[in-house]
Amino acid sequence: MKANYTIYCGRYLFKITFILFLLFFCTIKAQTISVTGTNWTVAIPTITGAGSNYAGTYESATNQILLKVDIPLLLSSGKVSVRYTPNPTWNSNLILSAKRTGNGSTVCLVCTMTGGTAYQTVTLTDIELFRVSALASVISYSNIPIQLQLSGVSVTIPAATYNSRIVFTISAL
Repeated sequence: MKANYTIYCGRYLFKITFILFLLFFCTIKAQTISVTGTNWTVAIPTITGAGSNYAGTYESATNQILLKVDIPLLLSSGKVSVRYTPNPTWNSNLILSAKRTGNGSTVCLVCTMTGGTAYQTVTLTDIELFRVSALASVISYSNIPIQLQLSGVSVTIPAATYNSRIVFTISAL
């Protein structure tokens, strides 16, 4: 009788452990990224003299965009990528670039952030901007400042209003 009781308890222990395991992994969240900031409108000066050209390169405020990045414990590293989409039109001679101008804030003592401090040309496909990682810790950064740069502005580009949307993506490594 005692042997049957042990097997019976073993079955329940397995079931309880399995249910706890499922509950634990079902409550884990995926990595998330939140973007705040304002629209950046580049003020291009009027050309007043024949044979003149535009300055060609314009920069936004150093904190034009602020990112918040959260990565759960089990992933412990992530890659933040950036791309643009025409909104609705964009001239391919205009070059958008982005860079990280600071680390933002975190309470994580073992978290690191690498890359992204030099301008990266933003394309129509995702390119890596920077990485975050930690050793056995949840990663949470807020207010990561991003600066934008517009270059390639020239009198040879047809006069029009060009708009694009910057898209940030986070993925596990």
